[in-house]
Amino acid sequence: MTTTHPGHGSSQALRIPEIRFFIITNGLFRLASRATVVVIGLQIYKLTASALALGILGLVEAIPAISLSLYGGYIADRLDRRKILLITKAVSTLCVLLLAILSLKHHQTSILGLYTVIFVAGIARGFADPASTAFEAQVVPKQLTVNAASWISSTGLGCAVIGPVIAGFAYETLGIVVTYVIISLFFAGSWISMAKIPSKHLPSLPKKEPLIQSMTAGLRFVFQEQVLIGAMALDLFAVFFGGAVALFPIFATDILNVGARGLGLMEAAPALGALTVMLISTRHPPIHYAGRNLLVCVAGFGISMIIFAFSRNFILTLITLFASGIFDGVSMVIRRSIVRLLSPDAIRGRVASVSWIFVGASNELGAFESGLLAHWIGVLPTVWVGGAITLLVVAITAISAPQLRRLSFDPHKLERL
Repeated sequence: MTTTHPGHGSSQALRIPEIRFFIITNGLFRLASRATVVVIGLQIYKLTASALALGILGLVEAIPAISLSLYGGYIADRLDRRKILLITKAVSTLCVLLLAILSLKHHQTSILGLYTVIFVAGIARGFADPASTAFEAQVVPKQLTVNAASWISSTGLGCAVIGPVIAGFAYETLGIVVTYVIISLFFAGSWISMAKIPSKHLPSLPKKEPLIQSMTAGLRFVFQEQVLIGAMALDLFAVFFGGAVALFPIFATDILNVGARGLGLMEAAPALGALTVMLISTRHPPIHYAGRNLLVCVAGFGISMIIFAFSRNFILTLITLFASGIFDGVSMVIRRSIVRLLSPDAIRGRVASVSWIFVGASNELGAFESGLLAHWIGVLPTVWVGGAITLLVVAITAISAPQLRRLSFDPHKLERL
């Protein structure tokens, strides 16, 4: 880990070159990933006109990403994390190029082929996510944890705003094949930035530790810490039931009638709201009264989704999605800081893998839940019922996890109060 000690200010982390490269590689990867979500979602819906097909898309990525995550964390604590990330970023680049090839004859595109490529991308993600979180802890000095996390997150969110907009406009003006090729260039840029960061030495590990025992060390640690399991479970159930991203292509195409460009703006709006919060967090991190702030913001996210479900005005929809991003942005900074500050160095990769299992389950399995439920009861009831369940989840968590509710950190010493 670097021993550089930058001066004070909101740009402290940016003064270290390898942190800048890490921010760039994460940002470009986020841009390309979010752009891919827009294009593949719209492509699947136009080919099938099925909410269930959109749900299956999330499931196809979730199966390998979640099932391999514990093993991915195990590998991240034993092999060069930089090499893992270089390999997985290369796989992501190739996957998008394969999507371009499969889309050459648009009306003859194989749905199974698209799902297969996304499945392979999910395998890469199962190894990349825990490695990235663990590698970040090696690149960023502890005293810069919150500052760097805010910059990494804010840059990623800024790219998450740009990516969907680029994808939406490129889809309508240049076509799907060219759009996929452009996205592959962003993935390649992420690989180049990662290659500029030096490898880091891994922390020493116990010898002759059984495979299963080692793989599950992070899982055991998380379930022993009420704060960690409470925060992760809160995010899991809130996004699982309250998230509606998988259904955005239906809203853009059939309900709001705004097309691919409108879909890109819808995808960008939550990220723009979260970005606003991240920029503020570089100077005022929301980790004092962290537990209370987390609960309030997740409740705000649920309310936003209820309003979104009933909106028929595109401007109101964008404002509501922007608000949901603000609430999610605060909770994102808090969750990231909790995992970083409470995880021991020796099992950081495995704790990160557990966190990514919860994230993957909430996002991709949540997408499957949304698609399946929308297929059964309709799109609009799926969204507003999910928002109501999110509010119920917040109430249950506040009652059952008092340590999380009372959690607070000293913003200056980064120690638990």
